[in-house]
Amino acid sequence: MGIVGNLSPDQLHSFNSQGYFVIESFASAEDIDAMRKRMDQLLHDFDCSATASIFSTKNQQQSTDNYFYESVEKISFFFEEKAFGNDGELQQPKELSINKVGHALHELDPVFKGFSYSEKVSSLFSSLGYKRPIIIQSMYIFKQPGIGGEVVPHQDNSFLYTEPPTCTGLWLALEDATITNGCLWAIPGSQKNGLVRRFIRGEGGVTFDRPSPVYDQKDFVPIEVKAGSLVVIHGDLIHQSFENQSSKSRHAYSLHVVDTDGCKWARDNWIRRKVEPEPVYVSSSDLKFDL
Repeated sequence: MGIVGNLSPDQLHSFNSQGYFVIESFASAEDIDAMRKRMDQLLHDFDCSATASIFSTKNQQQSTDNYFYESVEKISFFFEEKAFGNDGELQQPKELSINKVGHALHELDPVFKGFSYSEKVSSLFSSLGYKRPIIIQSMYIFKQPGIGGEVVPHQDNSFLYTEPPTCTGLWLALEDATITNGCLWAIPGSQKNGLVRRFIRGEGGVTFDRPSPVYDQKDFVPIEVKAGSLVVIHGDLIHQSFENQSSKSRHAYSLHVVDTDGCKWARDNWIRRKVEPEPVYVSSSDLKFDL
């Protein structure tokens, strides 16, 4: 599909009918190189002896801790479930053991902030009809060779709920994403069925308000993309990715955006910020959005 400025009718139709669309060559080779080199430096400087927080979508209720909660306004590092041996030690270098880095790269790091608040990102959300969008979280996802963990079927609105729901995910491939190394899979059109459950934060921690539906894997289609391609994901789209059992990583940079004009942030979301993020742009009245 074409380069973003104003989205084409085909792109908007795909988003409304299928729940996602792909923009090829959204990021330049220079963009990709800058983000990957910056992440190499962040990993180099990361003292992994200070934390051993593991990220798992299979056991999110058990693995959510204060380090995870506080990552909302920090640059935090989360390991793969299979990174540690029975002795509790990393089985390979930290650079090959990290699951993801999040959740405030877009605010705190100049390289990732430069891309996240670029004209092409703001233009995209303007074309989608957002009035005062904010980036609520960002993640650099590694999908490590051999141990890159599964991401179970989910909807982004479950975790980042506004009333009415407004979350859209941007998933930028920093390497080619294929069936072999753990590309995204989605159920086209599943966003039309609405939100199936929410991830709630209460006094005792986090929990889903209902069990996950059982999905038929035959309904999922792979979204294989080249490095630099952007996948735009409706907040109610059912999507997932499988373990990476190949010898090649699948790096990606992901943003989640919500609108703050006429929308209310749910106070029982897991994200509780002290400071409201700056908007990507403001196209109407500058309304306050209380997080």
